Amino acid sequence: MTLTVVLVILYIMVALTMVIGILVNGARPSKTLAWLLAIFTIPVGGIILYLLLGRNRRKNKILRKKQAAFSRVKTQLPTEMLKENDRHGRVMSLINKNCRFPPTFQNSAVLLKDGKTTFESIFKALEGASSYIYLQYYIFEDGELADRLLNLFRSKINEGVKVRMIYDSIGSYTLSKKYVNALKSIGVEVYPFLPFRFDYFLSSLNYRNHRKIIIVDGIQGFTGGINISDKYLRGDPNLGTWHDMHLQLIGPAVKQLEEVFIADWYLVAEQQLQIGSYVENGASKSSGDKVVQIVSSGPEDDFPNIQQVYFEMINDAKDYLYITNPYIIPGNEILLALQTASLSGVDVRILVSEHSDSNLVGWTVRSYFEPLLKAGIRLFLFPDGFLHSKVLVSDDAIASIGTANIDVRSFEHNFEVNALIYDESFSKQLKTDFLQDCSRSKELIFFEHNQRSWATRLKEGTARIFSPIL
Repeated sequence: MTLTVVLVILYIMVALTMVIGILVNGARPSKTLAWLLAIFTIPVGGIILYLLLGRNRRKNKILRKKQAAFSRVKTQLPTEMLKENDRHGRVMSLINKNCRFPPTFQNSAVLLKDGKTTFESIFKALEGASSYIYLQYYIFEDGELADRLLNLFRSKINEGVKVRMIYDSIGSYTLSKKYVNALKSIGVEVYPFLPFRFDYFLSSLNYRNHRKIIIVDGIQGFTGGINISDKYLRGDPNLGTWHDMHLQLIGPAVKQLEEVFIADWYLVAEQQLQIGSYVENGASKSSGDKVVQIVSSGPEDDFPNIQQVYFEMINDAKDYLYITNPYIIPGNEILLALQTASLSGVDVRILVSEHSDSNLVGWTVRSYFEPLLKAGIRLFLFPDGFLHSKVLVSDDAIASIGTANIDVRSFEHNFEVNALIYDESFSKQLKTDFLQDCSRSKELIFFEHNQRSWATRLKEGTARIFSPIL
């Protein structure tokens, strides 16, 4: 038997094993068929693509140690609470069942728009730290902000403050070893999330930590779309001003945000940290009146938690639903929910950036414009720089701010975190901001958009093929 025959037989055996695994895992028929075709029509490459992008982490539970170490006890929401919040009781229950995070009360929630405002608040909070600082970022880049953080960390560590940091190894691929070593040399405990290693490569390359979290003494917390990058201060040489939305929290919701960080810390460092005592440290300092609930989501969860929350928010909308997001690649479920809401009389508006940081992603996003417009959804293209915010606001009553985009990557592949704020004044503030941005933007009209060229339609259709992995 020749070597070629042996290799062919071996390939067929591996392929058949994978086919059985795909069928047993019970993926959607269209997805199953696509992977079967890839495995049998792309020699070797089809198998590699499936190993990198196709496996069902929700069934395989590759990161078992994280799940085993953090099994939160579900809090039974009181009937009185659900009656008082009847308008959003379903969303509250959904998050509580999936994430074990009940709604929290007496929080302060401050909107932070764009880099300058956000980093002024972040550095002020960090400078006041007396016990510990936790940071977690998808993108952490060398530059002015990184240097300021290094100097601040050095000062706080000399004061006895503990500093722990996680950065995503792919999102922060430009972060220099020199800078990481400098952090370690001053006493920062710093770890990359799922770094490049042979034993991790195929099982985790496609699964990234997209979260942005800062915790200061268990009292203050920050999350949203803004990364540690100087483009938030100086803009991008190609795209111009980088616009984004962040959130500062003070109150019991910070504990939930801290739990998300601690779970990720256990994964990267195999150290189980204790939750800071919010009652002792921070409760007296919070005079807020906001109801806030944290929702986290990742490939290890039993369900796509944030996708389900978005889905429920869309279905719950009665008057209006306004969405700001740079990556609207909704998939069938969210697309149908948006179309149904609009056709049912809800004022659905979507604000996206006119310019994209990726041509492929940009064309994929545009491929969904026609079915959205056809259902009566109003679409606005923001022309000034790049709009990176991830915000949903509805009915002057509920808002979501966080890290999750409206795409398969955020729903299925990334570790994400959002904050849900149940508050009229906060929602109205976001609504006003949204409408102001729309007034500066170009509204797409279905008839005009439908006249786009054949070449444009071809680009959109080709790009849409890649939507499951973007």
